[in-house]
Amino acid sequence: MTAIDPTAIEAEHKEARRARWLARLGAADRWFQVLGLAWLTPLIRAAAGDDPRARMREVWRLLGVPLLAIAGFLALWAMLAPQVQTSLGAIPGPGQVWHEAVGLHEDAARTAEKKARFEEQVALRNERLVEQGRADEVKEIAFTGAPSYYDQIGTSILTVFFGFLVASAVAIPLGILAGLSATANAALNPLIQIFKPVSPLAWLPIVTMVVSALSAGGEGLFAKSFLVSAITVTLCSLWPTLINTALGVAQVDRDLVNVSKVLKMSPRAKITKLVLPSALPLIFTGLRLSLGVGWMVLIAAEMLAQNPGLGKFVWDEFQNGSSSSLARIIVAVLTIGLIGFLLDRVMLALQSLFTHAPNR
Repeated sequence: MTAIDPTAIEAEHKEARRARWLARLGAADRWFQVLGLAWLTPLIRAAAGDDPRARMREVWRLLGVPLLAIAGFLALWAMLAPQVQTSLGAIPGPGQVWHEAVGLHEDAARTAEKKARFEEQVALRNERLVEQGRADEVKEIAFTGAPSYYDQIGTSILTVFFGFLVASAVAIPLGILAGLSATANAALNPLIQIFKPVSPLAWLPIVTMVVSALSAGGEGLFAKSFLVSAITVTLCSLWPTLINTALGVAQVDRDLVNVSKVLKMSPRAKITKLVLPSALPLIFTGLRLSLGVGWMVLIAAEMLAQNPGLGKFVWDEFQNGSSSSLARIIVAVLTIGLIGFLLDRVMLALQSLFTHAPNR
C-alpha cells in the first residue's frame, strides 16, 4: 500500500491555486491593456513573487519610461516657453497652464451654482403662480448665462457622437455592399477616392448654406450651428469605416461563403451570421479611425460654425487676446488630446467586448 505524502498534496493544491490565480490575472490583463493600465499585471506578478526582477523591468518599460518622457517634456516646456515671446507675452509654462485650468474649473462651479439658483427661483415663481390661480402664466425659462468650460466639453462630445453615429449608419451598410458586390465596389470606389481627401474647411461653406436653406422656417429641433458641425463631422469621418468594412467583408473566408450557399442561407442570415462576425475586427478598426478623424475635424468645424463647444472656446480666447488667453488655449489643446485618447479607449473597450481578434 502506497503511503500518501501530505506535503505533495499540499504542493499540488498550491499549484492549482496559483494556476487559477494566473488565469484570473490573464483575464484582467485584457482589460488593463484596454484601459491603458497594462503595467498593473507585471506589478501584481512581482508582488506575488513571480520573478520580481523581470517583472519590475517590465513595469519600468510600461510605466516608468512613459512617466519619464512626460516629465522630460514638461521640463523642456518650462525651460523653453519663457524664451518665446508673442504679442500677448511669453508662451505660458506648465505652472501657468495649471493655474488657468484650476480657474476654469472654479468658473464652471460658479456657473453651476448660478444656474441652480436661477432654476430654483423659476420653480418658486411657477409655484406661486399656481397657488394664485394663474397657472396659464406658468412657463419654463431657460438659463441664459454663458456656458461653462464643462458645458462646452459636453457639447463637443455630443456633437462628435451625433456625427459619428450618422456616419457609421451610412458607412457600414455601404461597406458591406461594396465588400459583397464587385459591381458596387466599382461604383463606390471613385466616389471614395474623390471625397475622402476633402478638408472640413471645404465642406463647411456648403454644409452651412444647405442647413441654412433647410432651416429657413425656424430653428427646429437642433441648433443650426450644431447641425453644421455634426454634418461636417459625418462627411469627413465616414470614409475610414466604409473602407475598412468593405475590406473586412471582402476578406471573409471563401469556404464560409460556400457553406452559406450549400445551406441556402438568406441574404439577411448570411450577413448577420457569417459576414458581420467575420468582418467585425476590421469594422471596429474603421470605427476607431473614424471617431478619431471626427474629433479632429470637429474642433475646426466649431470654430467656424460657432457651435458652443471646445472649438468655439479656442476661437473666442484667440479673439479675446487677454494675458491669460494663451494659457487657456493650451488647456483646451490638452483637453482635446485627453478626450481623444479616452474616446479611443472607449472604442477599444467595445471592440474587446464584441470581437476576439488578437491584434487591435
